[in-house]
Amino acid sequence: MRLSTSMIYQRNLDAISESYSKWENTGQQLATGKRVNVPSDDPIAASQAIKLGQSQALNSQYSAARTSATNSLSAETTVLEQVTDVIQSAQTLLVQAGDGTLSDQDRQSLATQLQSYKDQLLNLANSQDGNGNYLFAGYKTNSAPFVEAEDGSVSYSGGGQAMTQQVDASRSMTVGDTGSAVFMSLTAGYTTEPDGGDSESNIFNTLDIALKALTTPQQDADSTVTVDYTAAIGKASRGLSNSLDNVLAVQSSVGSKLNELDNLDSLGTSRNTLISDNISALVDVDWYQAISDYSQQQVALQAAYSTFTAMQSMSLFSQ
Repeated sequence: MRLSTSMIYQRNLDAISESYSKWENTGQQLATGKRVNVPSDDPIAASQAIKLGQSQALNSQYSAARTSATNSLSAETTVLEQVTDVIQSAQTLLVQAGDGTLSDQDRQSLATQLQSYKDQLLNLANSQDGNGNYLFAGYKTNSAPFVEAEDGSVSYSGGGQAMTQQVDASRSMTVGDTGSAVFMSLTAGYTTEPDGGDSESNIFNTLDIALKALTTPQQDADSTVTVDYTAAIGKASRGLSNSLDNVLAVQSSVGSKLNELDNLDSLGTSRNTLISDNISALVDVDWYQAISDYSQQQVALQAAYSTFTAMQSMSLFSQ
């Protein structure tokens, strides 16, 4: 095959262009720290990295969901601890109410104190989180779940379904108990009534039973009134004990969920690290290899320039 001066010129120019392209590409890798900067650099690795990136993004979403769930459950457990304290205080008061030497004035004083405990419980039952959502309202977070009527009775008007949240790929968790489950339910093994009657599950009704008894005059009353008073205080005491057991059961469940969220966070962190390592193995630059290549390509480019310069002064007619 015959070679013309223009062909030799073009081949040298192509060699320079190719050397420069390789050198520039390696320089970009060193600048970005990435071996794959565009899909064409390594289509298979780029495709796999995209899939891993999507998995990592999903993992981050679950992490955010767990943070939200942890905040909700932490707020709930704080309120439940306060509810426990109030119930225990009310129990202590009912023990005092059983003292047969109390005067009507003493019992009225206890009634006033017990009413304040009821008010505290109602306020706690209508607690809100930092965003103004009611903790114990289920999905009806915009309105107070417990409403007090003019006669003092308290009813639940919140949602019937507890709030749930997807906290991992295969784990959905209840992140907010309904008020009815906390303040108007009985847990397994509750204390039954001696006469076989229904046990009171509504803590507010329980307190109303005690309040009615404490505000009923006992001095100079006949035996029927005294017996009814003793029975009412006894029923209220059993009701508070059952309500406390239920609140403690809910609190224990919340604690278990918080522990599970911690474990899921640890797994999520490990998963994120593994994905990051896999992405790095696919697209990150091998610094030692890239630096070596960069130096070699720079030498090759300089040699190509020198050759091209020398060829410029030559032709097929040169002797």
